Amino acid sequence: MLKKLPLWAKIFIGMGLGILWGFVSVWTGWETFTTDWVKPWGTIFLKLLKMIAVPLIFVSLVKGISSLTDITKLSRIGYKTIVIYILTTVFATTVGLTLVNILKPGDVFPDEKQEQYREKFSGQIEIRQESAREIEKQSPLFFFEDMVPDNIFRATGDNSKMLQIIFIAILFSIALVLVPGVQTQAVKDFFSGLNDVILKIVDIIMRFAPIGVFALMAALVVDYSGDADIFTALGMYMVTVTFGLFILILGLYPLMIRVFARIRITDFLKGILPAQLVAFTTSSSAATLPVTLKQVTSELKVSKPIANFVLPVGVTINMDGTSCYQAIAAVFIAQVFGIELTLTQQLIIVLTATLASIGSPGIPSGSIVMLIIVLNSVGLPVEGLALILGVDRPMDMLRTVVNITGDSTVASIVARSEGELEYTKSK
Repeated sequence: MLKKLPLWAKIFIGMGLGILWGFVSVWTGWETFTTDWVKPWGTIFLKLLKMIAVPLIFVSLVKGISSLTDITKLSRIGYKTIVIYILTTVFATTVGLTLVNILKPGDVFPDEKQEQYREKFSGQIEIRQESAREIEKQSPLFFFEDMVPDNIFRATGDNSKMLQIIFIAILFSIALVLVPGVQTQAVKDFFSGLNDVILKIVDIIMRFAPIGVFALMAALVVDYSGDADIFTALGMYMVTVTFGLFILILGLYPLMIRVFARIRITDFLKGILPAQLVAFTTSSSAATLPVTLKQVTSELKVSKPIANFVLPVGVTINMDGTSCYQAIAAVFIAQVFGIELTLTQQLIIVLTATLASIGSPGIPSGSIVMLIIVLNSVGLPVEGLALILGVDRPMDMLRTVVNITGDSTVASIVARSEGELEYTKSK
Protein backbone atom coordinates (compact mmCIF):
# COMPACT_ATOMS: atom_id res chain seq x y z
CA MET A 1 0.00 0.00 0.00
CA LEU A 2 2.68 2.49 1.07
CA LYS A 3 4.87 1.56 -1.91
CA LYS A 4 2.18 2.83 -4.28
CA LEU A 5 1.98 6.24 -2.63
CA PRO A 6 3.74 9.15 -4.39
CA LEU A 7 6.82 10.64 -2.73
CA TRP A 8 5.03 13.78 -1.54
CA ALA A 9 2.40 11.68 0.24
CA LYS A 10 5.05 9.61 2.02
CA ILE A 11 6.88 12.76 3.10
CA PHE A 12 3.61 14.32 4.28
CA ILE A 13 2.81 11.21 6.34
CA GLY A 14 6.31 11.28 7.82
CA MET A 15 5.86 14.93 8.74
CA GLY A 16 2.50 14.28 10.42
CA LEU A 17 3.78 11.28 12.36
CA GLY A 18 6.85 13.26 13.41
CA ILE A 19 4.71 16.06 14.85
CA LEU A 20 2.55 13.49 16.64
CA TRP A 21 5.61 11.70 18.04
CA GLY A 22 7.00 15.05 19.23
CA PHE A 23 3.85 15.90 21.19
CA VAL A 24 3.65 12.38 22.63
CA SER A 25 7.29 12.70 23.71
CA VAL A 26 6.55 15.96 25.51
CA TRP A 27 3.47 14.54 27.24
CA THR A 28 5.17 11.29 28.32
CA GLY A 29 8.61 12.69 29.18
CA TRP A 30 10.42 11.02 26.28
CA GLU A 31 12.21 14.22 25.23
CA THR A 32 15.67 12.80 25.97
CA PHE A 33 14.89 9.58 24.07
CA THR A 34 13.68 11.59 21.06
CA THR A 35 16.74 13.84 21.14
CA ASP A 36 19.21 10.96 21.51
CA TRP A 37 17.62 8.25 19.35
CA VAL A 38 15.21 9.90 16.89
CA LYS A 39 16.74 13.29 16.04
CA PRO A 40 20.05 11.79 14.76
CA TRP A 41 18.18 10.14 11.85
CA GLY A 42 16.95 13.57 10.78
CA THR A 43 20.48 14.94 11.10
CA ILE A 44 21.81 12.10 8.95
CA PHE A 45 19.21 12.80 6.26
CA LEU A 46 20.09 16.50 6.30
CA LYS A 47 23.80 15.70 6.06
CA LEU A 48 23.19 13.40 3.10
CA LEU A 49 21.42 16.21 1.24
CA LYS A 50 24.17 18.69 2.07
CA MET A 51 26.82 16.13 1.11
CA ILE A 52 25.44 15.77 -2.41
CA ALA A 53 24.58 19.48 -2.91
CA VAL A 54 28.04 20.72 -3.97
CA PRO A 55 28.85 17.93 -6.48
CA LEU A 56 25.28 18.17 -7.81
CA ILE A 57 25.54 21.93 -8.39
CA PHE A 58 28.97 21.70 -10.01
CA VAL A 59 28.31 18.70 -12.23
CA SER A 60 24.79 19.77 -13.25
CA LEU A 61 25.99 23.27 -14.16
CA VAL A 62 28.90 21.94 -16.19
CA LYS A 63 26.68 19.44 -18.00
CA GLY A 64 23.94 22.00 -18.61
CA ILE A 65 26.13 24.86 -19.83
CA SER A 66 28.51 22.71 -21.88
CA SER A 67 25.52 21.36 -23.80
CA LEU A 68 24.81 24.93 -24.99
CA THR A 69 26.97 25.31 -28.05
CA ASP A 70 25.99 28.99 -28.37
CA ILE A 71 27.56 31.32 -25.77
CA THR A 72 25.04 33.99 -26.79
CA LYS A 73 22.25 31.71 -25.60
CA LEU A 74 23.99 31.28 -22.25
CA SER A 75 24.24 35.04 -21.72
CA ARG A 76 20.58 35.43 -22.75
CA ILE A 77 19.45 32.80 -20.25
CA GLY A 78 21.61 34.37 -17.53
CA TYR A 79 20.16 37.82 -18.21
CA LYS A 80 16.56 36.57 -18.05
CA THR A 81 17.23 34.59 -14.89
CA ILE A 82 18.81 37.45 -12.94
CA VAL A 83 16.24 40.05 -14.04
CA ILE A 84 13.26 37.88 -13.08
CA TYR A 85 14.87 36.95 -9.76
CA ILE A 86 15.45 40.61 -8.86
CA LEU A 87 11.93 41.66 -9.87
CA THR A 88 10.30 38.95 -7.74
CA THR A 89 12.53 39.85 -4.79
CA VAL A 90 11.52 43.52 -4.96
CA PHE A 91 7.86 42.48 -5.17
CA ALA A 92 8.24 40.17 -2.16
CA THR A 93 9.81 42.96 -0.09
CA THR A 94 6.98 45.32 -1.07
CA VAL A 95 4.38 42.72 -0.03
CA GLY A 96 6.06 42.42 3.36
CA LEU A 97 6.15 46.17 3.93
CA THR A 98 2.52 46.60 2.90
CA LEU A 99 1.27 43.87 5.23
CA VAL A 100 3.27 44.97 8.27
CA ASN A 101 2.02 48.54 7.88
CA ILE A 102 -1.60 47.41 7.58
CA LEU A 103 -1.65 44.78 10.35
CA LYS A 104 0.84 46.54 12.68
CA PRO A 105 1.80 43.40 14.66
CA GLY A 106 4.35 45.28 16.78
CA ASP A 107 1.67 47.44 18.39
CA VAL A 108 0.29 44.47 20.36
CA PHE A 109 3.59 43.17 21.73
CA PRO A 110 3.66 43.21 25.57
CA ASP A 111 6.30 45.56 27.04
CA GLU A 112 7.28 43.11 29.80
CA LYS A 113 8.39 40.56 27.19
CA GLN A 114 11.02 42.87 25.66
CA GLU A 115 13.54 42.72 28.50
CA GLN A 116 12.98 38.97 28.94
CA TYR A 117 13.85 38.29 25.31
CA ARG A 118 16.84 40.64 25.35
CA GLU A 119 18.37 38.67 28.23
CA LYS A 120 17.52 35.28 26.73
CA PHE A 121 19.05 35.90 23.31
CA SER A 122 21.75 38.49 24.16
CA GLY A 123 24.57 36.02 23.41
CA GLN A 124 23.20 35.10 19.99
CA ILE A 125 22.68 38.77 19.12
CA GLU A 126 26.30 39.68 19.95
CA ILE A 127 27.63 36.89 17.73
CA ARG A 128 25.42 37.91 14.81
CA GLN A 129 26.20 41.62 15.34
CA GLU A 130 29.90 40.86 15.01
CA SER A 131 29.26 38.98 11.75
CA ALA A 132 27.18 41.90 10.47
CA ARG A 133 29.94 44.39 11.33
CA GLU A 134 32.41 42.37 9.30
CA ILE A 135 30.04 42.41 6.33
CA GLU A 136 29.42 46.16 6.62
CA LYS A 137 33.17 46.85 6.56
CA GLN A 138 33.45 45.17 3.20
CA SER A 139 33.83 46.99 -0.11
CA PRO A 140 30.68 47.64 -2.18
CA LEU A 141 32.21 45.27 -4.72
CA PHE A 142 32.84 42.53 -2.15
CA PHE A 143 29.94 40.50 -3.57
CA PHE A 144 31.87 40.16 -6.85
CA GLU A 145 35.24 39.85 -5.09
CA ASP A 146 33.97 37.00 -2.93
CA MET A 147 32.58 35.27 -6.02
CA VAL A 148 36.11 34.41 -7.18
CA PRO A 149 37.80 31.76 -4.98
CA ASP A 150 41.55 31.72 -4.34
CA ASN A 151 41.47 27.95 -3.92
CA ILE A 152 39.17 25.69 -5.92
CA PHE A 153 39.36 22.76 -3.52
CA ARG A 154 38.67 24.88 -0.44
CA ALA A 155 35.63 26.40 -2.14
CA THR A 156 34.20 23.04 -3.15
CA GLY A 157 34.66 21.77 0.40
CA ASP A 158 32.43 24.46 1.93
CA ASN A 159 28.65 24.44 1.41
CA SER A 160 28.44 28.13 2.28
CA LYS A 161 30.56 29.01 -0.79
CA MET A 162 27.83 28.25 -3.33
CA LEU A 163 28.52 31.41 -5.33
CA GLN A 164 32.17 30.43 -5.75
CA ILE A 165 31.20 26.92 -6.81
CA ILE A 166 28.82 28.37 -9.41
CA PHE A 167 31.56 30.71 -10.68
CA ILE A 168 34.05 27.83 -11.06
CA ALA A 169 31.45 25.71 -12.86
CA ILE A 170 30.45 28.50 -15.26
CA LEU A 171 34.09 29.37 -16.06
CA PHE A 172 34.95 25.70 -16.63
CA SER A 173 31.84 25.18 -18.78
CA ILE A 174 32.47 28.22 -20.97
CA ALA A 175 36.03 27.03 -21.60
CA LEU A 176 34.63 23.58 -22.41
CA VAL A 177 32.30 25.13 -25.00
CA LEU A 178 35.02 27.28 -26.58
CA VAL A 179 37.50 24.41 -27.05
CA PRO A 180 36.79 22.39 -30.25
CA GLY A 181 34.27 19.61 -29.64
CA VAL A 182 36.47 16.68 -30.73
CA GLN A 183 39.08 17.49 -28.08
CA THR A 184 36.60 17.89 -25.21
CA GLN A 185 34.05 15.19 -26.05
CA ALA A 186 35.58 12.79 -23.53
CA VAL A 187 35.26 15.43 -20.77
CA LYS A 188 31.61 16.09 -21.69
CA ASP A 189 30.86 12.35 -21.70
CA PHE A 190 32.51 12.03 -18.29
CA PHE A 191 30.35 14.79 -16.77
CA SER A 192 27.25 13.38 -18.45
CA GLY A 193 27.84 9.99 -16.86
CA LEU A 194 28.80 11.54 -13.51
CA ASN A 195 25.59 13.57 -13.54
CA ASP A 196 23.54 10.39 -14.02
CA VAL A 197 25.34 8.75 -11.09
CA ILE A 198 24.76 11.76 -8.80
CA LEU A 199 21.07 11.88 -9.72
CA LYS A 200 20.82 8.19 -8.84
CA ILE A 201 22.41 8.98 -5.46
CA VAL A 202 19.72 11.63 -4.98
CA ASP A 203 17.06 8.99 -5.72
CA ILE A 204 18.58 6.69 -3.11
CA ILE A 205 18.71 9.48 -0.51
CA MET A 206 15.09 10.44 -1.19
CA ARG A 207 13.95 6.90 -0.35
CA PHE A 208 14.80 7.81 3.23
CA ALA A 209 13.08 11.22 3.06
CA PRO A 210 9.94 10.19 5.02
CA ILE A 211 12.12 8.86 7.87
CA GLY A 212 14.35 11.93 7.85
CA VAL A 213 11.36 14.28 7.83
CA PHE A 214 9.75 12.30 10.66
CA ALA A 215 12.87 12.67 12.82
CA LEU A 216 13.36 16.37 12.04
CA MET A 217 9.76 17.29 12.87
CA ALA A 218 9.73 15.22 16.08
CA ALA A 219 12.93 16.93 17.26
CA LEU A 220 11.55 20.37 16.37
CA VAL A 221 8.42 19.87 18.48
CA VAL A 222 10.53 18.65 21.42
CA ASP A 223 12.98 21.57 21.10
CA TYR A 224 10.19 24.15 21.25
CA SER A 225 8.01 22.43 23.85
CA GLY A 226 9.12 24.77 26.62
CA ASP A 227 8.63 27.94 24.63
CA ALA A 228 4.90 27.84 23.93
CA ASP A 229 4.56 31.37 25.33
CA ILE A 230 6.77 32.61 22.50
CA PHE A 231 4.22 31.49 19.92
CA THR A 232 1.43 33.14 21.92
CA ALA A 233 3.24 36.45 22.44
CA LEU A 234 4.44 36.68 18.85
CA GLY A 235 1.33 35.21 17.25
CA MET A 236 0.44 38.39 15.37
CA TYR A 237 3.97 38.72 14.01
CA MET A 238 3.94 35.11 12.84
CA VAL A 239 0.53 35.57 11.21
CA THR A 240 1.82 38.61 9.32
CA VAL A 241 4.92 36.81 8.05
CA THR A 242 2.95 33.67 7.19
CA PHE A 243 0.31 35.71 5.35
CA GLY A 244 2.99 37.46 3.30
CA LEU A 245 4.73 34.21 2.41
CA PHE A 246 1.47 32.54 1.39
CA ILE A 247 0.66 35.49 -0.89
CA LEU A 248 3.85 34.60 -2.75
CA ILE A 249 3.33 30.82 -2.74
CA LEU A 250 -0.38 30.84 -3.64
CA GLY A 251 -0.65 34.19 -5.40
CA LEU A 252 2.44 35.52 -7.17
CA TYR A 253 4.05 32.25 -8.30
CA PRO A 254 0.88 30.52 -9.54
CA LEU A 255 -0.03 33.68 -11.48
CA MET A 256 3.44 33.83 -13.05
CA ILE A 257 3.48 30.12 -13.81
CA ARG A 258 0.08 30.29 -15.52
CA VAL A 259 0.66 33.47 -17.50
CA PHE A 260 4.31 33.16 -18.51
CA ALA A 261 5.01 29.40 -18.42
CA ARG A 262 1.45 28.34 -19.33
CA ILE A 263 1.51 25.48 -16.82
CA ARG A 264 -1.67 24.54 -14.98
CA ILE A 265 -1.44 25.80 -11.41
CA THR A 266 -2.54 22.45 -9.95
CA ASP A 267 0.13 20.62 -11.96
CA PHE A 268 2.77 23.07 -10.80
CA LEU A 269 1.84 22.84 -7.11
CA LYS A 270 1.58 19.05 -7.25
CA GLY A 271 4.89 18.73 -9.09
CA ILE A 272 6.85 20.93 -6.69
CA LEU A 273 5.21 19.66 -3.47
CA PRO A 274 7.90 17.06 -2.55
CA ALA A 275 10.58 19.76 -2.78
CA GLN A 276 8.44 22.12 -0.69
CA LEU A 277 8.03 19.50 2.03
CA VAL A 278 11.77 18.81 2.15
CA ALA A 279 12.47 22.56 2.19
CA PHE A 280 10.02 22.98 5.07
CA THR A 281 11.71 20.35 7.22
CA THR A 282 15.36 21.18 6.39
CA SER A 283 15.10 25.00 6.27
CA SER A 284 17.86 24.93 3.66
CA SER A 285 17.53 25.85 -0.02
CA ALA A 286 20.94 24.31 -0.70
CA ALA A 287 20.05 21.00 0.96
CA THR A 288 16.74 20.92 -0.92
CA LEU A 289 18.37 21.58 -4.31
CA PRO A 290 18.72 17.89 -5.29
CA VAL A 291 14.98 17.40 -4.77
CA THR A 292 14.08 20.68 -6.50
CA LEU A 293 16.13 19.71 -9.56
CA LYS A 294 14.50 16.29 -9.68
CA GLN A 295 10.95 17.66 -9.47
CA VAL A 296 11.46 20.53 -11.91
CA THR A 297 12.93 18.30 -14.60
CA SER A 298 10.78 15.19 -14.11
CA GLU A 299 7.42 16.73 -13.18
CA LEU A 300 7.42 20.24 -14.69
CA LYS A 301 9.41 19.03 -17.72
CA VAL A 302 11.95 21.85 -17.69
CA SER A 303 14.95 20.88 -19.82
CA LYS A 304 17.98 19.81 -17.82
CA PRO A 305 20.32 22.50 -19.25
CA ILE A 306 17.92 25.25 -18.13
CA ALA A 307 17.19 23.68 -14.72
CA ASN A 308 20.88 22.95 -14.12
CA PHE A 309 21.67 26.63 -14.63
CA VAL A 310 18.69 28.51 -13.18
CA LEU A 311 18.12 26.52 -9.97
CA PRO A 312 21.68 26.57 -8.54
CA VAL A 313 21.87 30.31 -9.26
CA GLY A 314 18.53 30.73 -7.50
CA VAL A 315 19.84 29.03 -4.35
CA THR A 316 22.36 31.88 -4.08
CA ILE A 317 20.59 35.01 -5.29
CA ASN A 318 16.82 34.35 -5.18
CA MET A 319 15.53 34.74 -1.62
CA ASP A 320 11.99 36.10 -2.00
CA GLY A 321 10.84 34.60 1.28
CA THR A 322 13.84 36.07 3.05
CA SER A 323 13.33 39.57 1.67
CA CYS A 324 9.60 39.53 2.56
CA TYR A 325 10.44 38.38 6.09
CA GLN A 326 13.21 40.97 6.54
CA ALA A 327 10.88 43.81 5.59
CA ILE A 328 8.22 42.63 8.05
CA ALA A 329 10.75 41.96 10.83
CA ALA A 330 12.41 45.38 10.49
CA VAL A 331 9.14 47.33 10.68
CA PHE A 332 7.82 45.01 13.42
CA ILE A 333 10.85 45.84 15.58
CA ALA A 334 10.33 49.55 14.89
CA GLN A 335 6.69 49.27 15.95
CA VAL A 336 7.61 47.44 19.16
CA PHE A 337 10.05 50.20 20.12
CA GLY A 338 7.61 52.93 19.09
CA ILE A 339 9.79 54.20 16.22
CA GLU A 340 7.99 55.79 13.28
CA LEU A 341 9.61 55.02 9.94
CA THR A 342 9.35 57.56 7.15
CA LEU A 343 8.53 56.63 3.56
CA THR A 344 12.19 57.19 2.64
CA GLN A 345 13.33 54.82 5.39
CA GLN A 346 10.89 52.16 4.20
CA LEU A 347 12.17 52.53 0.63
CA ILE A 348 15.68 52.04 2.02
CA ILE A 349 14.41 48.83 3.65
CA VAL A 350 13.13 47.64 0.24
CA LEU A 351 16.53 48.27 -1.37
CA THR A 352 18.60 46.89 1.52
CA ALA A 353 16.39 43.83 2.03
CA THR A 354 16.62 43.05 -1.70
CA LEU A 355 20.41 43.28 -1.71
CA ALA A 356 20.76 41.50 1.66
CA SER A 357 18.54 38.63 0.54
CA ILE A 358 20.83 38.09 -2.46
CA GLY A 359 23.73 37.66 -0.07
CA SER A 360 21.90 35.38 2.35
CA PRO A 361 23.36 31.86 2.44
CA GLY A 362 20.93 29.07 1.63
CA ILE A 363 21.30 27.52 5.09
CA PRO A 364 19.04 27.47 8.18
CA SER A 365 18.67 30.97 9.75
CA GLY A 366 21.31 32.39 7.38
CA SER A 367 19.16 35.51 6.92
CA ILE A 368 19.46 36.63 10.56
CA VAL A 369 22.91 38.16 10.01
CA MET A 370 21.62 39.99 6.93
CA LEU A 371 18.64 41.30 8.92
CA ILE A 372 21.07 43.17 11.19
CA ILE A 373 22.31 45.05 8.12
CA VAL A 374 18.71 45.92 7.19
CA LEU A 375 18.08 47.20 10.73
CA ASN A 376 21.28 49.26 10.72
CA SER A 377 20.39 50.81 7.37
CA VAL A 378 17.49 52.70 8.97
CA GLY A 379 18.94 53.08 12.46
CA LEU A 380 16.79 50.47 14.23
CA PRO A 381 18.06 48.81 17.44
CA VAL A 382 19.54 45.40 16.68
CA GLU A 383 18.52 44.33 20.19
CA GLY A 384 15.08 43.96 18.67
CA LEU A 385 16.28 40.69 17.16
CA ALA A 386 15.71 39.15 20.57
CA LEU A 387 11.98 39.61 19.99
CA ILE A 388 11.91 37.35 16.94
CA LEU A 389 14.75 34.87 17.42
CA GLY A 390 12.53 32.57 19.42
CA VAL A 391 10.22 31.98 16.46
CA ASP A 392 12.78 32.28 13.68
CA ARG A 393 13.02 28.53 13.04
CA PRO A 394 9.37 27.91 12.07
CA MET A 395 9.41 31.12 10.02
CA ASP A 396 12.67 30.01 8.38
CA MET A 397 10.97 26.77 7.36
CA LEU A 398 8.26 28.70 5.52
CA ARG A 399 10.76 31.13 3.99
CA THR A 400 12.69 28.24 2.50
CA VAL A 401 9.50 26.86 0.91
CA VAL A 402 8.93 30.25 -0.73
CA ASN A 403 12.54 30.46 -1.93
CA ILE A 404 12.58 27.09 -3.69
CA THR A 405 9.08 27.66 -5.13
CA GLY A 406 10.34 30.93 -6.62
CA ASP A 407 13.37 29.16 -8.07
CA SER A 408 11.12 26.55 -9.71
CA THR A 409 8.81 29.23 -11.10
CA VAL A 410 11.65 31.18 -12.71
CA ALA A 411 13.18 27.99 -14.15
CA SER A 412 9.85 27.14 -15.79
CA ILE A 413 9.40 30.65 -17.21
CA VAL A 414 12.94 30.80 -18.62
CA ALA A 415 12.51 27.33 -20.13
CA ARG A 416 9.24 28.37 -21.80
CA SER A 417 10.86 31.51 -23.24
CA GLU A 418 13.65 29.38 -24.71
CA GLY A 419 11.29 26.72 -26.08
CA GLU A 420 12.71 24.12 -23.69
CA LEU A 421 9.62 23.30 -21.64
CA GLU A 422 8.09 19.94 -22.59
CA TYR A 423 5.10 20.31 -20.27
CA THR A 424 1.72 19.05 -21.50
CA LYS A 425 -1.51 19.45 -19.57
CA SER A 426 -2.40 16.50 -17.39
CA LYS A 427 -5.78 14.93 -17.98
